Amino acid sequence: MSETILFYLFAGIAIAASTLVIGQRNPMYSIMLLIASFGALSALYIQLDAPFVAMAQIIVYAGAIMVLFLFVVMLLNAPQEDAAVWDRTHPLRRPGMGRLGALLAGLLIVQLVWALVRATDASAAVGERGDVAAISSVRSVGRVLFTDYVFAFEATSILILVAMVGAVVLAAREPGR
Repeated sequence: MSETILFYLFAGIAIAASTLVIGQRNPMYSIMLLIASFGALSALYIQLDAPFVAMAQIIVYAGAIMVLFLFVVMLLNAPQEDAAVWDRTHPLRRPGMGRLGALLAGLLIVQLVWALVRATDASAAVGERGDVAAISSVRSVGRVLFTDYVFAFEATSILILVAMVGAVVLAAREPGR
């Protein structure tokens, strides 16, 4: 019963955060809400007993890709509509919201510890049974990624590098040119 409640809670957070991403005027808030959506999706992966995918979701998407987006938005200095008024009147600027942020950070830490404990318990159970093929390990995922899918992996890294160089070129362009 509690797993169903947790599923609906994290699914609601993911849907709400994803919906709010497109409703923000300030691109920084959109990026932060997208990170919250990725965190909720990670919690859903943990409920599916996929701790590796959950950690990859946090590390790759929330960690790497969203930081790249954040730097691109900051680098391009995207125009904001009434940003000063928006920042002063935003609901997250109200008193007490810092405590809400601390609570959410604490919940994220609990979620990550829970995922790591479950992954450790699963690997211990595999070691006792000797059934290594039942659970895919990081080693097997890495081996497949860097042997069978090495071209796609390298093409993606080149694509991200080209996007970063393009962002720098666009930001360095003088106005009026």
